[in-house]
Amino acid sequence: MALEKTWRWFGESDSISLPYLRQMGVEGVVTSLYHIPVGEVWQKNEIMRLKTIIEGYGLRWSVIESLPVSEGIKTHSSDYRSLIKNYNRSIINLGDCGIDTVCYNFMPVLDWARTNLYYRTEQCSESMLFDYPTFAAFDRFILKRKEADKDYPEEILRKSEEIFKLMSQEAQGELAYNIIIKTQAFVHGVVEQSNNYEEKFLQHLKVYKHIDANQLRNNLFSFLHDVIPIAEKAGVNMCIHPDDPPFPLLGLPRIASTLDDFIKIIQQYDSVANGITFCTGSLSSGNANDVVKMAQKLAHRVNFIHLRNTVQLPDNSFYESGHLSGCVDMYAIVKILLEEQINRINDGRTDIRMPFRPDHGLRILDDFNREANPGYPLIGRLKGLAEIDGLQTGIERNLLHV
Repeated sequence: MALEKTWRWFGESDSISLPYLRQMGVEGVVTSLYHIPVGEVWQKNEIMRLKTIIEGYGLRWSVIESLPVSEGIKTHSSDYRSLIKNYNRSIINLGDCGIDTVCYNFMPVLDWARTNLYYRTEQCSESMLFDYPTFAAFDRFILKRKEADKDYPEEILRKSEEIFKLMSQEAQGELAYNIIIKTQAFVHGVVEQSNNYEEKFLQHLKVYKHIDANQLRNNLFSFLHDVIPIAEKAGVNMCIHPDDPPFPLLGLPRIASTLDDFIKIIQQYDSVANGITFCTGSLSSGNANDVVKMAQKLAHRVNFIHLRNTVQLPDNSFYESGHLSGCVDMYAIVKILLEEQINRINDGRTDIRMPFRPDHGLRILDDFNREANPGYPLIGRLKGLAEIDGLQTGIERNLLHV
């Protein structure tokens, strides 16, 4: 059977065309309606227009990544009801158009964070690095967030001061731009590029001043109770993405970071439609997470899979290391997921495709001559797709005794 091979595609402006995906053996496309503002309804004609284009190349629109959850839903603001109404209408429309999997996240303000988008590895490839002391320097001295000092241990405070003293004005500006704009712009970021984007970013952070982890979790549970019943009826499986990285940043709470977090989420509304995006890269960047154990405990609710690897460094830092090599036991993870697929087939479940995509990738070879969103080079991801597909082929034949 095998996990469904998918690829994140950024629409018709993506330099990687749909014919390329067919040539690479991709089966399903992971994309979004990027032009629709967050909070507005995805209309059927817009969905069908892109779905028809994708299917015209013999591909399937497998996963929506993402149908973004607006900040008003996350904070349970005064317009919560109208935002939920629009969100549910979009889910119904997706179901009517035959699209059955929606990835979303509940991370406040910042979708994901890296401090160096051009980290050179020992193999001369280019990766992305999260350096915690450097992030603290950004928070304390560039963003100048009040009370930032309280969020870091003494050793990180000391290192962040040393790092900032050596940073030029140009380096400071690049760091802020990369964190606030460049890594966020192609994933429905909350702040657009402007002359005062740092101040606007701070304003968004202040909205969460009185929202702790318990309150944010309650807001997520409200979202689940309002959305999952609609998704069930529409035949759409939702899958929450883990926090990236899975620990608090900028004074913001994190509620989708640990095994306990995900158990609470799936227990809050007992339905296959209330599922998880199992992202090995995000989860493995938290030192306390046992990713293999998490796969074992959560496999029955995995609706979508991101596979990549990381190398953990001191001080809560890490860098992305491709797909097979790193701290993630990719063999064990893929084996658990393939065993879960077999269980679903034997149990008569219909959600047996279990789409995965090679998440992020190292810049290698001709990737250095191509434009791409951070983390999404062509050849580095293709290498990861081939590696994982080969791995799953061997595991599957062994499991099925072929």
